[in-house]
Amino acid sequence: MVPSGDGSEIAFFDLETTIPFRAGQKHEILEFGSILVCPKKLVELRSYTQLVRPANLNHITDRSVNCNGIKREDVKSKPTFADIADDVYNILHGRVWAGHNILRFDIPRIREAFAEIGRDPPEPKGTIDSLVLLTQKFGRRAGDMKMATLATYFGIGNQTHRSLDDVRMNFEVLKYCATVLFLESSLPDELIENSVTTTTTPETSSRRRRNTRTSPVSEETAESTTAIPILSFVSPAGSQSNPFDMSTLGNEITSETLQPDVPTMEEERNQPSKAIVTSDQEGFLEPGEISIPSIKAVQVPLYHGSQITKPQLVLGDNKPLQLRCPDLKVRFGISGKFMDNAGRRKLNFVIDLCPSLCNVLQECDSAAKTISVDSGSGSEWNPVIIPMKGFLNSPTARIHIPIGLSGDVDRYAAEIHQRELSGAATTHKRISSNPSAEELESLVNPGTVLDAFLSLEPYDYQQRAGIRLVARKLVIH
Repeated sequence: MVPSGDGSEIAFFDLETTIPFRAGQKHEILEFGSILVCPKKLVELRSYTQLVRPANLNHITDRSVNCNGIKREDVKSKPTFADIADDVYNILHGRVWAGHNILRFDIPRIREAFAEIGRDPPEPKGTIDSLVLLTQKFGRRAGDMKMATLATYFGIGNQTHRSLDDVRMNFEVLKYCATVLFLESSLPDELIENSVTTTTTPETSSRRRRNTRTSPVSEETAESTTAIPILSFVSPAGSQSNPFDMSTLGNEITSETLQPDVPTMEEERNQPSKAIVTSDQEGFLEPGEISIPSIKAVQVPLYHGSQITKPQLVLGDNKPLQLRCPDLKVRFGISGKFMDNAGRRKLNFVIDLCPSLCNVLQECDSAAKTISVDSGSGSEWNPVIIPMKGFLNSPTARIHIPIGLSGDVDRYAAEIHQRELSGAATTHKRISSNPSAEELESLVNPGTVLDAFLSLEPYDYQQRAGIRLVARKLVIH
């Protein structure tokens, strides 16, 4: 039955789709699910769910089935999207839309589906993307902010990757997060200070500095304090007078033009990388110093005491693998056409790989991919080594510049040094510890030779997985 109402309800919705397996192929909708929620009482009023037969059943691959469990026989006798288009339109049009990552995934898929049948798509009067909202308001205390991770964090069950189940889980996660933020606004700062935190924001740091001046707490007291259960996952919401001021929600419910997603490696939006001091070379190894068989990938806690894990590349002694790569030649200079949630440019550049570095990265890729598959991930693997079309035996790799945690719009968390020759000695003069985009663009150009100190960060996001090479320090020759 198609939900009805006066248009004041919030339409939470979710899609299950095929997974493209070749360039230019689109996601095809396999299931649409939605609930209408009263914005005043936060209760589910009505629901709708429908399996959908795609135009080509062969687009339902094993990877697709592993992701959502929807098989060809499940949908071969179901209606097409054209058959349910009226229902979808009536549910969505003129309402506030809500969902997890809907701005980048679900909404573009809805518009594509309506365009394919020659119809105007439904239009929202506002949108709430819980991925964006929770990342900004709740912080990354729950890890990668995937729905499954958030559900595990709050102990509300496993994600089924079926539309109606996921929509209801999304709604529950939002209510849990809202409750935590509400409690934070009422709790004494000292209690929040002594709770376990997993993220640091500029607002958090500012609040902590104020608390330190007004209410100093000794390390001994802090370490011996037993956290109240509700506080075991609480960290300060921000420096606002009311961290749960719902008037700010209006900024999230926006009817701005929605940007279509671009299926490239740069699009995956990982959390800003934690800055690492690299004033010396301790812990960073040159490729030739690494024993290839000693490279492995292991699961480690997301943070101390966390039950949530993340993959990490290590050597035989379980020390994190970090690379010191001398004399790298830049193939393509700084690119920053993609933005993060805060509107900051995500910068990267491409370098040519020497054989020894190529061998190390190939082994890292193999180890990380194996642990990803073993963990049950169905994400498409993006190799860290990029073969250059038209260039025989010229592999390349992309190096990312981490975004600084200071909150500045255009500052980045990689030390930049200039190599200087003084007689027979070589020294490094630090140019900047928080360079701007403009500084980086002026220094890292095609043909530039540099030394790079890199961390290797496996990721699995939006059905894409791989390894990011993150620059901690660059020495320009």
